[in-house]
Amino acid sequence: MTLDDWETRLNLLRDTVILNPWIPHDPTEKQALFLTEFCREALFGGAAGGGKTDALLMAALQFVSEPGYAAIIFRRTYADLSLPDAVMDRAHQWLAGTGAHWSDREKTWQFPSGATLSFGYLEHENDRYRYQGAAFQFIGWDELTQQAESSYRYLFSRLRRLEGSLVPVRVRGATNPGGVGHEWVRQRFLTEGRPFIPSRLSDNPHLDQDEYVRSLAELDPYTRQQLLDGDWFALPPGSKFRREWFPIVDEAPRGKLVRYWDLAATEPKEGKDPDWTAGALLTERDGQYWILDITRTRTTPQGVESLIRQTAELDGRAVSIWMEQEPGSSGVNTIDHYARRVLKGFTFRGHRTTGSKEVRANPVSSAAQAGNIALVRAPWINAFLDEAVAFPGGAHDDQIDAVSGAFAQLAGRMQMPNRVAVSAPRPVTAYEVR
Repeated sequence: MTLDDWETRLNLLRDTVILNPWIPHDPTEKQALFLTEFCREALFGGAAGGGKTDALLMAALQFVSEPGYAAIIFRRTYADLSLPDAVMDRAHQWLAGTGAHWSDREKTWQFPSGATLSFGYLEHENDRYRYQGAAFQFIGWDELTQQAESSYRYLFSRLRRLEGSLVPVRVRGATNPGGVGHEWVRQRFLTEGRPFIPSRLSDNPHLDQDEYVRSLAELDPYTRQQLLDGDWFALPPGSKFRREWFPIVDEAPRGKLVRYWDLAATEPKEGKDPDWTAGALLTERDGQYWILDITRTRTTPQGVESLIRQTAELDGRAVSIWMEQEPGSSGVNTIDHYARRVLKGFTFRGHRTTGSKEVRANPVSSAAQAGNIALVRAPWINAFLDEAVAFPGGAHDDQIDAVSGAFAQLAGRMQMPNRVAVSAPRPVTAYEVR
């Protein structure tokens, strides 16, 4: 970086933070780096106690002297926002008794310039549509790993400014490793290389570090690595699957293809976390398996039917489609309905399963441990690995059940007599199959 660049950063820091009457203390060195990033998107955090909440609040307040400036900071729930010393409470500590005015109804601070700082929450993915008509120049995410990637990406559509404005438009996250969004945040910032300012407890001179280290010592070793060391790769091993068992490749050989569906037909609602409909596409050659695609949804029965039909069209007629058949007459009727109406013209069969989901996953676990199951690189991989590592104790098992079903069909075909040997086919990617 040239001297002029550093001078520009130092001037920006002085004018928008150090001399800012709404920010009561100077930033640490790591916070200063975060506050002088000019890019559209950046992440701050890692270890607990690194000063991430202050950094995010400082960033939101940097340009409140500009008329028309609008900032918002999100947490997952309103309860998270309103906790003692959480970001909204921290803002009250900084701004109460100043010239800024608080609207409890709108959860918004308004400044003499007319600028605003609001607080919002996105407990469910559909909550993002509450902000459909809004416009912000700053969008902050406190504890970003608690959020869904779809919500985070959608809010970029609310990021805009007026023609001629010099206020930078920014999306800023602050978080520790761990949480439901751990994998996509790690992928976006650590793997793909978007700007990330790592911070540790030692970077925050305002905290009693020794006492906090003693508190963190009570955690399990994996969570302690995440929070004390800011280790984004410290994850507990699952009892059935490990992340490192699944190599990720760019293509797979062309072979027999099976798509297996595990059905659910429930829309997510407030306070509910229903199962997913999941369809796994696998291929096999000489005892090696490749997961080419996993498609999943949580929607109405009609929405599920539309997705399954559309997926079949994209996969092509060469793909055999299987579906788990529930016990009793309702299961028979479901399979008959799909065969005669939804998937007419495709190779489709119902599959009556036996044994628990865990038992059905055992062959997949053994094959994965032996290095015989690869994943073809695609956006669904992180969600699958999250579920696999948590299985069988996780909140969901739909993807594992779909993979187990497809694996069983391909393994059964392997064992059929008089199997015809074929020459090595050209490779195929998941996108080409579809």
